[in-house]
Amino acid sequence: MVDRTVRYFDKPGPQNTAETLRIVRECATSMGIRKVVIAAERGDSALALARAMKGTGVQVIAVTLHAGRWAKYSPPDLEKMEEIRSLGGVVVTATHVLIGNVETAVREKFGGLGPSELIGQTLYLLGQGVKVAVEVAVMAADAGHVSPNEDVIAVAGTARGVDTALLITPSYSTKFFDLRVREILAMPRG
Repeated sequence: MVDRTVRYFDKPGPQNTAETLRIVRECATSMGIRKVVIAAERGDSALALARAMKGTGVQVIAVTLHAGRWAKYSPPDLEKMEEIRSLGGVVVTATHVLIGNVETAVREKFGGLGPSELIGQTLYLLGQGVKVAVEVAVMAADAGHVSPNEDVIAVAGTARGVDTALLITPSYSTKFFDLRVREILAMPRG
């Protein structure tokens, strides 16, 4: 049996970033987690996490939006990505596994909803951060930076910043249903 405190934030958003990163650092070091995967749009939270993990032996894997989404959102800040690398982190830019991939193009042109988008929309029921944390864990696995044989902490948020942290046994996209969310470490209530 494991007794652990879960942090439930009253509201989603970037005001929870510092506390989420504190929880991630504490849990990763106390649980022996060697890798933390974090969603990185511009890279502010990912860089803050890489700085916080310096000297712990925990590797930060920052997963950016794929280049096709940069026009709608924003590209990663290249200087921040380079600093993450200089701190021993990895930066992954890959096609989104759930929403924002080829199924999105089919839906936008012909209508309907594909299976991966349906999975993504279902995960949104638990919050944007949960959906994105699952997605970046799979993207990092597909890129070869995490293994389905290791637990990782996956971190994401609602809009800017981070407010969600999950202990995940990742999977490759081709084995998506082998993924396990083992623990919720932090997430917003609403």
